[in-house]
Amino acid sequence: MSPRPRTRRDTPASLADQAVDRLRDMIVFLDLAPGAVLSERRLVEALGASRTPIREALKQLSAEGLVLLRPNRPAMVAPLDPEELRHLFEVEVALESFAASLAATRMSEADFDRLARYQIEMEERHAAGDRVSYIRINRKIHLLIVAGSGNPALSEVHARLIGRLQRARNIGLSSLGRVEESIEEHRQILAALRRRDGEMTRMLMARHVARTGGLFAEYCAAARIERSEVRAAGRRRLGSVARHLPERRNV
Repeated sequence: MSPRPRTRRDTPASLADQAVDRLRDMIVFLDLAPGAVLSERRLVEALGASRTPIREALKQLSAEGLVLLRPNRPAMVAPLDPEELRHLFEVEVALESFAASLAATRMSEADFDRLARYQIEMEERHAAGDRVSYIRINRKIHLLIVAGSGNPALSEVHARLIGRLQRARNIGLSSLGRVEESIEEHRQILAALRRRDGEMTRMLMARHVARTGGLFAEYCAAARIERSEVRAAGRRRLGSVARHLPERRNV
């Protein structure tokens, strides 16, 4: 009798979870570029997992908006849509600034101390040139402030957006001088939280998130200009070549 085929129920949940985490990191930290084709065979080799957990991971990341599943074609990393992300940043500004204003009055002193430790660790990781760890801690700070709002519904909505925005946030943080600027903004937000000044915390967080979104928009605009210039240069070169071609004659 041939062996029974494996089903989702037979696959250890941890394998799928590990595949999701590793593949998400590869997408979020731009190791896999937007629009990259995701070959199951190559993912099996890269992640050291069988096809079943890989497929589960792709489904999960599709639900998070990071992967596109295409009928009869390999999955691909979801492209970055500047217009969609502009709208998402507008929502994110409203969500995180509102959450921060609530957190200022609802967070415990223990939470404030935890934020302060994250701040120190984040600055140390930046000083050491560890960009990935810096971004991870930055994300933890934002998530802790949102959780500190004490509003589970708000946290749930925020969780649906954060994955789709993280790539754009990482690009914004890669802008020249943005990390130092962001670190100083985090210090100011922490100080306002400590004072339990909800309105000031709201304003600072709104400005902080909007600034990152603005830098991503600048990146997209520059990328569009660069692509346009490349295409124009290509047309100029083609025209130059055409002028030097021998005139076509009918035979």
